[in-house]
Amino acid sequence: MEYNAGSYDVIVVGAGHAGCEAGLAAARMGAKTLVLTLNLDMVAFMPCNPSIGGPAKGVVVREIDALGGEMARNIDKTHIQMRMLNTGKGPAVRALRAQADKSQYQNEMKHTLEKEENLILRQAMVNKLIVENDECKGVITETGAMYYSKTVIITTGTFLRGKIIIGDLAYESGPNNQRPSVQLSNHLKELGFSLARFKTGTPPRIKSETIDYSKTEIQPGDDVVRAFSFETTKFITDQIPCWLTYTSPKTHEIINMNLHRSPMYSGMIEGIGTRYCPSIEDKIVRFNDKPRHQIFLEPEGRNTEEVYIQGLSTSLPEEVQVEMIHSVPGLEKAEMMRAGYAIEYDVVRSTQLWPTLETKIIKNLFTAGQINGTSGYEEAAAQGLMAGINAACKVLNKDSVILERSDAYIGVLIDDLVTKGTIDPYRLLTSRAEYRLLLRHDNADLRLTEIGYKTGLISEQRYQKFMNKKEQIEKEIARLEGIIIKPNEEVQQLIQDLGGSLLKDGVRAADLLKRPEITYNHLLLLGFGMEQLHEEIIEQVEIQIKYSGYIEKSLQQVDRMKKMEHKKIPEDIDYDAINGIASEARQKLKDIRPLSVGQASRISGVNPADISILLVYLEQGRIARI
Repeated sequence: MEYNAGSYDVIVVGAGHAGCEAGLAAARMGAKTLVLTLNLDMVAFMPCNPSIGGPAKGVVVREIDALGGEMARNIDKTHIQMRMLNTGKGPAVRALRAQADKSQYQNEMKHTLEKEENLILRQAMVNKLIVENDECKGVITETGAMYYSKTVIITTGTFLRGKIIIGDLAYESGPNNQRPSVQLSNHLKELGFSLARFKTGTPPRIKSETIDYSKTEIQPGDDVVRAFSFETTKFITDQIPCWLTYTSPKTHEIINMNLHRSPMYSGMIEGIGTRYCPSIEDKIVRFNDKPRHQIFLEPEGRNTEEVYIQGLSTSLPEEVQVEMIHSVPGLEKAEMMRAGYAIEYDVVRSTQLWPTLETKIIKNLFTAGQINGTSGYEEAAAQGLMAGINAACKVLNKDSVILERSDAYIGVLIDDLVTKGTIDPYRLLTSRAEYRLLLRHDNADLRLTEIGYKTGLISEQRYQKFMNKKEQIEKEIARLEGIIIKPNEEVQQLIQDLGGSLLKDGVRAADLLKRPEITYNHLLLLGFGMEQLHEEIIEQVEIQIKYSGYIEKSLQQVDRMKKMEHKKIPEDIDYDAINGIASEARQKLKDIRPLSVGQASRISGVNPADISILLVYLEQGRIARI
């Protein structure tokens, strides 16, 4: 029997990484928020690898923090290891990665939600939406509770019609043997949404004390303390190492002998898997010339013996998994605690969304996270944050927040989803960002803090601290631009010692710093640097000066693209009335309904000739209105 269970501004369905960020953002912006989740013990659960960050993803976590999100703060409090990747390369590809204490991460995030003043966290299964005149008015749970709201955000992850597959065993389930959400998936179809079927997987977990670590290579954390959040001041120093080993010829033999029993090759799996994180079976088949593959042994926490076998994702039968594990050096006597599995689930085709992540079919309904076809905790959290911000903006009558591709990896992620769509689980890569030199780990706060402050998610105190940092950077760059360093004996000796070419005349300190062999610390030695500057300020000064030419070129590209982004397309445009556009382009434009010419130019199947015709049509329409 249905009953009225209350009214809210924002309802979030699901409390994974997307749901947590969505709920916290909406509540902190002043919207009365309800977060409903299938199981309160699964808030912020990590069904796959117990880690946060990595290439591109680590930058996203920094961006979430700069906008006022929670993921960075949470992992800073609960990690067991922190490493900066690609330190030998340029700043555009450096990325932080943290190994998480899985259960502590969950508990800390759950407690954060529980403490949030404007947020109610409740356990419930949502089966249907309340929809009137193509507007979402709330949700209905399996117990008959009718929760009314001004906006709803669905963040159900891989739970929609979830099916776990191990060998020839298949059963309906969400991750980690949780209940799947079946009725909600069917209901979305009834409402007119086009759904796709995706697949992901996870490797076995083994018992730490049964591993022979002497046959593996240690992978320690960094000696330098690091953090994702710009606010973190307390650092974890007692880190736990990970370990590296490899598959053996025996491993490959076992897999090849049992390929006919793999659900991937037997036809049991219908869903499309992620191309950037393939199963071990897929790797052996696709890269059959490789004699071995890396296997990382990642502890799942401080108070557990479970170890995650990164690189051994599989859905082979359980007994084959055991045999396969024992063929890996160091794991000959390892005890398997959990078997690996594949999971199929429904996703909403992401081209049915506006850049705000509101659905085009139903007003006031948003979707975020893996339901939109992405993979990864970081991508989910980023979408959750933006959906939470935009749902709250809608309730509070504020302008929506849409990040451009030049603003953030988050902007790249969402634009790719809503403009191009995805045919398999989408993963952020540095190569997806055309302005990646601008979208760095080190400058996420400089790019996004202003936006976070305007939304109300960055405190006044933090904003003032940020403004002070920004001012110090600008002042020091200007100071170095004005200092002339003469080629005296001390300067020439230092340059010679560093293997550089000697000065012929005096140079500006900033120009000397542009040399690859010269660092800011060398300017300090010569007496031209500011000793009281914080390391973060020095890092920014050095990067902005050394890469100024490349940065300037990127900014010029951004300016050219912004002219296209600023050419808005009316929502009521009739593409059938535009003569000369190719039929494929016409259909794609009608389906996606881009908001600007820039967005239209990125749609697959829309060619430069189609864009030229569209521009002429828009200009003629503007002239006609005048």
